[in-house]
Amino acid sequence: MQTIEIQSFSYQERTQVLASLSTALTQCGCWITDRRSVLPTQVEICFEAQLSSAVELYTAILGAGVELTRGAHLALTYLCMCRKHMRRRAEFGQVVELRLEISFLEDVTLHALLSSARAPS
Repeated sequence: MQTIEIQSFSYQERTQVLASLSTALTQCGCWITDRRSVLPTQVEICFEAQLSSAVELYTAILGAGVELTRGAHLALTYLCMCRKHMRRRAEFGQVVELRLEISFLEDVTLHALLSSARAPS
């Protein structure tokens, strides 16, 4: 099974977003298989979902306060399109594996951004 990579970010409080997201994924019928902190400001959540819940999954992620990158929007749109074009009822139960990476930008300040930028050469 190929894993679908979803990069995202949020400006909201970390604990609030993770609680909302966990509830939303569970309500969509997803199975959370792993959750870990990659960096102090970054979390990775691995989960499985049925293809039939692609649209609900997409809206649940956005509703939890997570902003998606362009590539993430394209990946989730692709899942929704796959669901739309299924011909047999049995295909709706197909399970997909996803890895959602969330960067929390609440602690990022203008000073931190400017101090990390390089001066032009």
